[in-house]
Amino acid sequence: MKILISACLLGLSCRYDGKSKEDAALIESLKGHELIPICPEIFGGLPTPREACEISCGRVVTEKGTDMTAEFRKGAEECMRLARILGAEAAVLKDRSPSCGVGAVHNGRFDGGTIAGDGFTSAALKRAGLKVFSASDVLEKGIE
Repeated sequence: MKILISACLLGLSCRYDGKSKEDAALIESLKGHELIPICPEIFGGLPTPREACEISCGRVVTEKGTDMTAEFRKGAEECMRLARILGAEAAVLKDRSPSCGVGAVHNGRFDGGTIAGDGFTSAALKRAGLKVFSASDVLEKGIE
């Protein structure tokens, strides 16, 4: 199966803090699938590193209050375009991210808390009919 995957989970240093979140166990569990690395925030034009962002009242903002919603929307659109071009059927995305969070995202208060909801990219991919999984769900339950 062709699967979009958050590039940071593969070890690429593209997170807001300039680091990666490589997950060897996740990578191993996805052997046999064709993995397509994505970083919606970079696709949306944001630099690495960049200010941390969270979703608040339907917008994506930095802790200083700068609205980054347009960049996050553009990143989601670019990921959707890539999924269509390459025929991706699923996505495995980084937990709690304002782009990639699946089922839970940071709460918009920059205090480490979470709320129910999806990041901009995961929501867009779900609307397009892709199967969307969080990295932690894949480790717990698998991809099927």
